[in-house]
Amino acid sequence: MEETIGVTGASQIPKQRGEQLLDTAVRYAEERHWDVFPGAWLEHDGERLRCSCEAGDCAAPGAHPTAPGWAGLASGSATAVRRMWSKQPRASILLPTGRAFEALDVPETAGCLALARMERMGLTLGPVTRTPDRRMLFLVLPGAAVKVPARVREIGWAPAGLDLICRGEGEYIAAPPTRVGSHGSVQWARRPTATNRWLPDADELISPLAYACAQDAAAVRAR
Repeated sequence: MEETIGVTGASQIPKQRGEQLLDTAVRYAEERHWDVFPGAWLEHDGERLRCSCEAGDCAAPGAHPTAPGWAGLASGSATAVRRMWSKQPRASILLPTGRAFEALDVPETAGCLALARMERMGLTLGPVTRTPDRRMLFLVLPGAAVKVPARVREIGWAPAGLDLICRGEGEYIAAPPTRVGSHGSVQWARRPTATNRWLPDADELISPLAYACAQDAAAVRAR
């Protein structure tokens, strides 16, 4: 079984703590063939952490692009990655979606429920991230964004009623161990390993994810 939340192991890609951002970014490029690009970072002004963009109302402190042309900066070349992080070693690690993968983004409570169900079903899973704002992102093959809404309707759910977001072309996600605001770092709920190099199609995960999101929404309404 793959490593999941609360389980430790000897995975090589990557450590969540105690490893330089540059080394981790290079690993993503070399070992997973993912494009990466540097984003904003956190600074301490003597009283609190703030985003390097210096915007007081920054929506994602320390974890967003710093230039309009960020998509063109993303690279899977280890040489290019080393050059980018040598210029700003504290830069967050951002991964463009819609290239090597897309991401199905759900509330953490729904994600944990779905993950447990998927493992019991023996489904093939790819890496899964867990964010400080209590979201879980399941990496799937590109093309998910165009099929997810229709697939959700086919299995009997209304897409607008589910907190299930697909991160596709033109978007990005923050990769571990990027720190977001004062709440903590992005972590792996399921780390990238040799056994999950081949990602699942979104079709394989939509049913358990939609069910879990519906259960989560019902629980929220009942409170």
